[in-house]
Amino acid sequence: MLAAALGSVVSVPELLRVTRSCAIPFDELEWRFSGSGGPGGQHANTSNTRVEVRFDVASSPSLGPRQRARLLERLGPLVRVVASDERSQVRNRELALERLRSRLAEALRVQRERRPTAPTRSSRERRLEDKRRRAERKRLRKPPANGF
Repeated sequence: MLAAALGSVVSVPELLRVTRSCAIPFDELEWRFSGSGGPGGQHANTSNTRVEVRFDVASSPSLGPRQRARLLERLGPLVRVVASDERSQVRNRELALERLRSRLAEALRVQRERRPTAPTRSSRERRLEDKRRRAERKRLRKPPANGF
């Protein structure tokens, strides 16, 4: 499907591999193309190089229930990515796919809880030694107490 649209020059996989356990078939992605705007003269005015990729999280059959719930919570029911950085539509397609992949992968990533740790003995001793040095430095700035 996409390979036919791109021609035989570029080989494109039929799956967008997001993580090891999550891959999205290209037929679940909705593509839109338009003029990208900005400078570029006749090329910019006549070429639809701006690429928009939309992925419907809510109705995707390729996601498991946990993956779907996590994506819906973090990204919403529809993920939309736009690329118009390059003059080439093919390159903008690649950029849009990479942006979609990274956004989905980041949303699927599970943050591990940090276990609080107690300061080590050496770090406590270092802190107290620094504190003593600072106190001594400040004490030496004051004039002598007996007036001499």
